[in-house]
Amino acid sequence: MEELHWTRRSFLRNTLAGTALLALGIKPDSVYAKDDLVKLTILHTNDVHSRIDPFPMDGSKYEGRGGVAPRAALINKIRSEEKNVLLFDAGDIFQGTPYFNLYGGELEIKMMSMMGYDAGIMGNHDFDNGVEGFYKQLPHANFPILNANYDLSDTLLHASTKPYQIFKKDGLKIGVFGLGIELEGLVNKVQYGNTRYLDPIENALKIEAELKQEHKCDLIVCLSHLGYKYNDNKVSDRVIAQNTHHIDLIIGGHTHTFLNEPESLKNLSGKETLVNQVGFAGINLGRIDFIFSKLDGKKVSYFAELQSVNNNFKI
Repeated sequence: MEELHWTRRSFLRNTLAGTALLALGIKPDSVYAKDDLVKLTILHTNDVHSRIDPFPMDGSKYEGRGGVAPRAALINKIRSEEKNVLLFDAGDIFQGTPYFNLYGGELEIKMMSMMGYDAGIMGNHDFDNGVEGFYKQLPHANFPILNANYDLSDTLLHASTKPYQIFKKDGLKIGVFGLGIELEGLVNKVQYGNTRYLDPIENALKIEAELKQEHKCDLIVCLSHLGYKYNDNKVSDRVIAQNTHHIDLIIGGHTHTFLNEPESLKNLSGKETLVNQVGFAGINLGRIDFIFSKLDGKKVSYFAELQSVNNNFKI
């Protein structure tokens, strides 16, 4: 049976909350006419680690879970039901199965292109065949690689990534940017070469301001391979959320964290930033539906759903 976890979160908590919103001139979603609303569906993965096939049916914890074919079938099903869909990955595309050892990441990137990913970022394991190894696979990608805090100017990748991408869906502008983890001490120097790590908080503040103020984005998404949280002062998704102003959603990776629902944190402006991560190996597909008002472009509510990827989904 399909494993499904879901939670409904919105600004309308109860009748009193709805009354308060109306008093502020903000209409809750139940008050809007259907034609006043637009839904944006964001799907996401992280740390897939070359899991092309589902886990074998051998009695292990994740048997039958993951795999490109079931994920593609699930994504196609959602796209057939929803008008405005974006699909993202938060890094560590490579390493973990013999497919990477045999093909160097070619199959992984080709499969992501086939599934119609809209953007991805580099995780630390995406340097496992060196900068040259990642660069070699980019001709197979029909989606951009985003990163705002790696200086790649002195590497083969100097013209292969961009800090952000703006997507337009049904009158909405969605700004998406990427942040990568510090590679020193995590990846061999010979593999990342002259890649320079830049402060992720400083660069997140710069990019979010550009997306919000210059480009007037209705939603700002950060694809992060920094990790969900740490016990020390290391920069994480939670730290980014609490030290920026305009990010609406952080889609995380690196720590293989299983969140049944996004965590809601207050940013520097006192507004809500969501942080989400869906484990590893493609065994889950994250989904967040944002509801916007067509009248002013403001978010009205959101719904979050974590869906298991398994053999119940057939192409």
